[in-house]
Parts: sequence; structure tokens; C-alpha cells
Amino acid sequence: MIPRIWTALSGLLLFPAIGLAAEENVPAREIAVIREHVQRDWQGMLRDEGGAFRFPFLTPGSAQYGDILWDWDSWLSDVALRQVLAGNATPEEKAKALKHEQGCVLNFLHYGGFDGWVPIILQRKSGARKELMAQAGDTYATNMHKPCLAQHAAFLTRLNGGDAEWLREALFPLQAFVNRYKAHQRHAATGLYFWNDDTAIGVDNDPATFMRPPKSSGSIFLNCLMYRELLALAYLGGRLGQGEIAAQYQRDAEELKAAVQKHCWDERDGFFYSVDLNLLPYEGKPFTADPKIRLHAGYPRDYDCLIQRIDVWSGFLALWAEIATPEQAQRVVERYRDARTFNAPYGVRTLSKLEKMYNVRASGNPSMWTGPIWGVSNYLVFRGLLKYGFRDEARELADKTIRLFARDFERFGALHEYYLPESGEPVLNRGFQNWNYLVLNMAVWREGGEPVAEF
Repeated sequence: MIPRIWTALSGLLLFPAIGLAAEENVPAREIAVIREHVQRDWQGMLRDEGGAFRFPFLTPGSAQYGDILWDWDSWLSDVALRQVLAGNATPEEKAKALKHEQGCVLNFLHYGGFDGWVPIILQRKSGARKELMAQAGDTYATNMHKPCLAQHAAFLTRLNGGDAEWLREALFPLQAFVNRYKAHQRHAATGLYFWNDDTAIGVDNDPATFMRPPKSSGSIFLNCLMYRELLALAYLGGRLGQGEIAAQYQRDAEELKAAVQKHCWDERDGFFYSVDLNLLPYEGKPFTADPKIRLHAGYPRDYDCLIQRIDVWSGFLALWAEIATPEQAQRVVERYRDARTFNAPYGVRTLSKLEKMYNVRASGNPSMWTGPIWGVSNYLVFRGLLKYGFRDEARELADKTIRLFARDFERFGALHEYYLPESGEPVLNRGFQNWNYLVLNMAVWREGGEPVAEF
């Protein structure tokens, strides 16, 4: 069932009015450049059904990602697309786009099953589910779709005034997907979720996870996504009349929020960090055959993880996810303001410049998240700043992003995947539309309007 959601704009999920920016010094010329290019080029993200795709979908763009459905890319691309469509798109264009938006969710859930496994990417030539699982090997040892599938579905449902009927038949594989994370990627002692390995985590070479032991990374990035995913599934269950189930996911979300507060918040530094779960087990058996454990039996460790004090941009996601307290948010924003660490001329460095691992070289395998500027990280930090009322910082970050992308459009006629923090020079993948179009959401807010926002 395709809901009729384009008959009015009243159902749009918008930034709260309290967050609207002042009109002073709006970079109007740069916004006009961005709007002109985005309005002209957005249809390049649309792909038709066929092959492995039962439904049309959205693709990131550029030759490298020309006909692929990615997990968190499609979700955040859709948030940007909704902003584009809120402009001067025709009813026919909106109706066409809707099928592609829903198709991103439904294509993935078509590959779901009782065991909850959902692939990270789909290609037109992808085989049956069993084939993809065989290619992945031990699917309990490798990563699957990031926890943003329910968020994408909830985003579309809320924009439709809460009508989730389009998703009813796919709600079970969606629940199985989230349940699999809880059953197999949740650390019992801390309550935090972990990556199975460092493959396709989205922030490819985040030092807290990259080339570390399997199942050892209690990533703040993953746990912030998971918190919002649980809230989204609770919302969807409620909209489909499954209140008892919704209440369970709501409790899961509250428990995860408490776990992040307990284990990932660092009072010393005033920041949220990933944690290391790779600790030797102790089962309360002092006369074990292991001499090392026997040696420490007088007082074995009474902590369940070790905080990783590595300044990664994803610590700011605790604001975007609304996990931070107001007092914590104030301290986190102090870290944002520091030009020695995160605050660069063109946005948020993805790794503090003071970290020994800081590196902005061009790389596509893995993509570089050890310093370069990404449009998506600028946007999500911007959203977190707004949620906690830091309007001046949000305005500064919006203006930096707008200048960066307007200049890229003017020089090259397209956007790129990521950029150098000091000069704003593009690094690779010309034509990367994707979540970069979220700059238009930032621009609308900057003009004093009411932008579309994610669930």
C-alpha cells in the first residue's frame, strides 16, 4: 500500500521552531548556488527496480556508487531528498520519489528473515539471500546492516501522519533485525552494543574499531544509532497497534541510554567515548587452571570495559541521539569549539588534530575518517547542537558547510565524498550526492525556515 502523503506539507517532520536561526549574515549567494545545483541534479539519485531490487531505490551517486543500495546512505539521503522535494518539485516528481524512498526500506527487508540478518549493501546483480549469506561467511562474526532501518521507516511513517500500513507486512523482519543485534551484538556485562568486526562500519577507519579484535568495540557511534533505532521501532509498533511490543523496545532504549551514560561518558574529559570490551573473563573461580587468573583471585577486576579516550567526532552523536544531559552537552560543546581539536575552517574534523592517528590522505578502502571533513558528520553535529540550543555554534557550522559545498559546485559542478579540513579541497569521488545534500536542510534553517529532519 502506497500512502498518499504528498497532499499537504503539514505532516513534515520539522526542526522545532525554537531552533530557527536568525536571518543576519545569511550566506544567500552560496545558498542560491547550492539550491540551483541540487534542484537540478537530485533525480540522479533515483534508480528503478530490477534484478535484486524488487522496488526502486536511492543511490549515493558518482560512478563508484552508481547502482548500489547502501544502508545508512539511503536513510540520510532520503532526509535530504525530502528537503529538496519540499521546494518546487511537481506532484508527479513527489509521487515518483516516494516509491524510491519506501523501496530503500522494503528492498532491505525483502532480504531479511527469521534470523534477522540483513545485508549492508545490495547490488542489482546480488543473488538470493542464501548466496549473500554464504559470501559473508559466518554472519555472526561479520557486520550486517547498521541500525538505521527502523529509523528510516519511522521517518517516512511520521511524515505520513503516522500511517505505517505500508510497512505492516515487513514489520516482522524489521523486529528480527533489531532482535538479532540485542541477542548477538550486545555485551551482557555493560549493556552496550558492539561491532562484530571492522568491516563496513560506516566510519571505516575509526581508530576505536579499525583493525581491533573482533567483538571488542563498544562504539559510541553504534550505540547512539542503536538508541534511536530502538525508539524508532517502539514508535512503529505503536503505530501498528502493537503497544505491548512497543513497550519492550522502549525499555530496551532506556536501558541502553543508561548504559551509555554509565560507561561511555567521561567526566574527566567531558566527552562521550567508545569503550574497549576486550578484557579477559573472570568467572569467580580462583582455583582455575589459568595461572594468571589464579594470581589475581584476591581481587579480580570489578569493571566491565575500559574507556577509549580517542577524540572521534562520533562522541558528538550523544547530542544528536539526545542521550546527553544538558550539563554534559555544555561540556561536549566546549570540545567542539576548540580549533586545536575538532573545529576546522570547513567543519568538524572526524578525528581530533591532536590525535597521533590524525591522517587526511586520500583512500577509498577504507574511506578516511581520521580527520577529513564529511558532509554527514557536519550535519549530524549541527543537528545535535540545535537539539540542545547551541544556536551560535550551529550557525557557524552551517555556514562553513554551505561555503564548502557552494565552492565545490562552482568549481567542479558537483560535490565530492570528503574534504580537507584546512583548505576545503575535495579529496575524491566527484559526483557524490548522497547525504551531502543535507546541506540544503542546513541552508533552510539558516534562512529562518523549518527544515525536514530525521526521526
